[in-house]
Amino acid sequence: MDVGIRAMTADDCEAVAAVRVGGWRWAYAGLMPAAYLDAMSVEEDAAQRRARLADGDGRVVNLVAERDGAVVGWVCFGPCRDEDVPAGALELYALYVRPEHVSTGVGRALLETCLDHAAADGRSPLLLWVLKENRRARRFYEKAGFTPDGAEEPFEVGGASVPEVRYARPLIPAG
Repeated sequence: MDVGIRAMTADDCEAVAAVRVGGWRWAYAGLMPAAYLDAMSVEEDAAQRRARLADGDGRVVNLVAERDGAVVGWVCFGPCRDEDVPAGALELYALYVRPEHVSTGVGRALLETCLDHAAADGRSPLLLWVLKENRRARRFYEKAGFTPDGAEEPFEVGGASVPEVRYARPLIPAG
């Protein structure tokens, strides 16, 4: 099965929300409060996606992965929000794949496209935050050349504190 990667449009917001909510429920089961994950709403998430896309200034990039005409993954990246990083650093805000498409190349295709776009901008490094106990995601990013940079912080969700670690990867400009 081939994977196509393209820019996200407003018409994709419902599908992306379903990918994100399903991804959270699958990936974070046992890592975050079940009541929080169960309460997540595709409709509310889609509304947030539409608003962010409409209000965007082009600095945040949203890409979707498609298989057979269906959105099966999503990646979002842009300027790093952390203050303790080099000027111009980028941040991978989100990368989610429908659970039934995990380990099929969709996530890798999204990440490679993200890396290509980020390197083309000539900025470095690319950083991301991942749940400390999310071993599957940590292995995925480590295989792609990301390493923990020593930063850790609590992520407050559903009344619980879930520790996150920051990963970084230098980017090499294309050409």
